[in-house]
This record gives sequence, C-alpha cells and structure tokens, in this order.
Amino acid sequence: MTLSTTTTALIQSQVSSLLVQPLEQASVVLAAGPQIFNSSEPLRIPKVTAGINAGFVAENAEITAADVTFGEINLMPSNRTSIKALTKFSNEMLRQSVVGLDATLKTRLVTDVSNALDTALLTGAGTANSITGIQNQTGVQTGVLDVADPDSLLDAIALAHAEEVTPSRWFLSGADFIALRKLKESTGSSKYLLESNVHADATYSLFGIPVTVTNKLATGKAILADMSQVAVVRDIDPSVTILPERYAEFDQVGIRVVCRYDVGLLHPKGVVVLTDAV
Repeated sequence: MTLSTTTTALIQSQVSSLLVQPLEQASVVLAAGPQIFNSSEPLRIPKVTAGINAGFVAENAEITAADVTFGEINLMPSNRTSIKALTKFSNEMLRQSVVGLDATLKTRLVTDVSNALDTALLTGAGTANSITGIQNQTGVQTGVLDVADPDSLLDAIALAHAEEVTPSRWFLSGADFIALRKLKESTGSSKYLLESNVHADATYSLFGIPVTVTNKLATGKAILADMSQVAVVRDIDPSVTILPERYAEFDQVGIRVVCRYDVGLLHPKGVVVLTDAV
C-alpha cells in the first residue's frame, strides 16, 4: 500500500490485495464457502421453486406435460447501505515505524470490516436498508438448541435431510461451543463427542459437519447451513481512499474504507436456526 501526498483512491488491484482477498479469509461466513457473486447493481438470481412430476408411462401412451415453476431472489438493491470505516495515523508513525505500518493497517482494516460484515451476514436485522442476516431470513427452518443434549443437534440434521439438504457448516457461539466440547460420548467415557482434526490445525466437526465458532452469534443461538445455498453478493467496486488533508491540522493521514455486501438464501430450507428453549 502506497501513501501519497495527495488524496488517492487505490486502484482495484491494490484494493483486492489490501481488503478483498484477506477479507474472504478473515470472515467466518465468506470462508465457509457460500456462493459469491460480484455486482454493484441489483442482482436477480433465479431458482426453481417447483419441479415436474416424473413417472412411469406405458408404451405409446401420452406423457403428461408439466411446467417447472421458477422464482427469484433479489439482492443488492440500489438502496443497500454500505459498510464504512475511517481510521487515521500520524505522519510521525509513518516515518518512524519499525514494523511495517502498511501491514499493521491492513490487519486492522480487515479485522474491523470482517467483524462488521460477519455480524451483518449472520444476525443483521435488515433495518434502514442494511443486510438481513442468515438467521433472520424468511423461510428458514427452526429447531431447539440444547447443548446438554446432542440429540438436539441430530434433530437439526434430520430437519435438513428431510428437505433433501446436505448441511455443510455449523455456526456456534463460543459459550455453546465449549459446553458441547465438554460432552463425553457416554457416562464414564474419557472420549469427547466433539473431536478435533489433528491434521487440520485444530478444526472441529460435529457429527461429521465442520464447526465454525464465532462471537457474532449470541449464546443460545446456532445455525446449521448448506453453504452452497447461501448467496453473498459483493460490490465489485470497494474503495480504500487515502485522506491526507482530512486531519492535516493534527499532522495525520486518514484512510476510509467503503464496501457493500448482501446475502440471500437460494433454498431457505437449507438453513436451520436453533434457539435455546430456556
């Protein structure tokens, strides 16, 4: 990242290496494998809402014609608000920094933006033209979360399979994850139910489904999702702008980040939202 003496909007390749690519790795939702679409305009994604009924037909008999019913989800409306961040640092820090300042700022920007983005993608209320998060999407399945009884998690898997969905990711809060992590396979057993994969840097799976722990979900809330049915739209023109004059009286340089995202479900029944009954 180059800091010039004039107000500069970084070119797309710099923005990509500074923000977009690291953000995909830092965001728990983006890293979980949703379908990502690039668009700065309203995006209509078609989906099949009802198929045809195939059946056995005798030789020379008429085949009953039927139409496939299509629907669509509309994402990234023109009034979708952006995620924005503004930070500043002193020119002395820029000149005297021993540790690379650009790397430090890159980490800070990615962390701040990914925190805001994950909160919106998972739990956003959709108010004031903001993102409606996965747990608040219309049409999702619901179930009961009981971290003392792993059968409640199997019930959620059963709900997904009943809709012919293969779930690919659990999202759990830290407190719920630890409660489940303490469960043993049976009374007197020393074997934990939730085992780590020693070959994948302490990743975890629960009944064969990978687990993502995030503090963006409240305790008592969990999501089981087929991430291939989650569509994330990313504005193709995020911007990182250097503002050398914004804080000139303090001898500081500002950096402004602006990016737009949206999320929708191609098959809402592919998501099960679990809530603690207590």
